Amino acid sequence: MIGTVAVVVLVETMPTRWANAVWRLVSGRWRLAGIPDATFLKVLGSGRDGGFVPTPSLVHQGLFVSFADESAADAFLASDLLSGYRRDAAELLTLKLRAFSARGTWSGVSPLAITAEEPAEGPVASLTRASIRPAKAVSFWRHAAPSEVALHAAEGCLIAAGLGEAPFFRQATVTVWRDTAAMHAFARHGPHLEAIRRARAEGHFSEDLFARFVPIDITGSWQGRRFGSMSLSP
Repeated sequence: MIGTVAVVVLVETMPTRWANAVWRLVSGRWRLAGIPDATFLKVLGSGRDGGFVPTPSLVHQGLFVSFADESAADAFLASDLLSGYRRDAAELLTLKLRAFSARGTWSGVSPLAITAEEPAEGPVASLTRASIRPAKAVSFWRHAAPSEVALHAAEGCLIAAGLGEAPFFRQATVTVWRDTAAMHAFARHGPHLEAIRRARAEGHFSEDLFARFVPIDITGSWQGRRFGSMSLSP
């Protein structure tokens, strides 16, 4: 079964609870395996300060889960399991999303059904993930740094987080943009475009997935920016 709704969770655990964060990362796959109607699941770590650096963070983490339908996603967001993350969190942000485009695979599968149309206005979200070939890791990270600096300074970027299944080699980026124009302006110019061109030319990736979403709901805070309960349903 392919997922029709995706949920992304970004969490910064309180420093005094870092051991809980590490345990959730290590045990997350089997602890979360029984989520009702989940069609795809990834428990993700993050770089230092929740960013796009190869140095792992002990307190920044993420989840990516796709669900058969929106009611299953809502049940997960209200679950005791997610409440455990909230209790230990200095910051926690949840995003409920519907994909309007998806290209590529993640762990050999296409986890997302296309259930939305690209919006003419309003916010959009992006997920980019890749498995980096070990022989290409040094070149990839050399060109990732300028792209990260450009992302944080990009006009219209509301949320940005660097995530990964494994340090150095399996990386993901989650972003939310003011609108598609802002997202495309960043993707098609400057250091990010150069990094993508080099990755393709040099064959940095053994697998990749590029997905774009319409946010249904954004709730919580990330890196000091609070979204409250931001319902974005039509």
